[in-house]
Amino acid sequence: MGLFVAFFGFVAVCVVAMVVFAAAALVIKVAFKLILLPILAMALIIKLAALFVIAAVIIALLIPLAILALIFVGPFLLLSSIT
Repeated sequence: MGLFVAFFGFVAVCVVAMVVFAAAALVIKVAFKLILLPILAMALIIKLAALFVIAAVIIALLIPLAILALIFVGPFLLLSSIT
């Protein structure tokens, strides 16, 4: 009889230990999310800003190239439309 009591006591201690371990894991997970979420948000904002700057530079370089292309191609387009 004493062996059964010891066994059920051991099972109860194991269940409590498992619940404590799961609760600790949940607390650590929430803490990491609270800490890492602002860092990841800042990284995302910096990444989007960098992509925006790169796109703006590419567009700023393409506009003068388009104007030069129209200056040099314009006369040929006028000649081709006449004939």
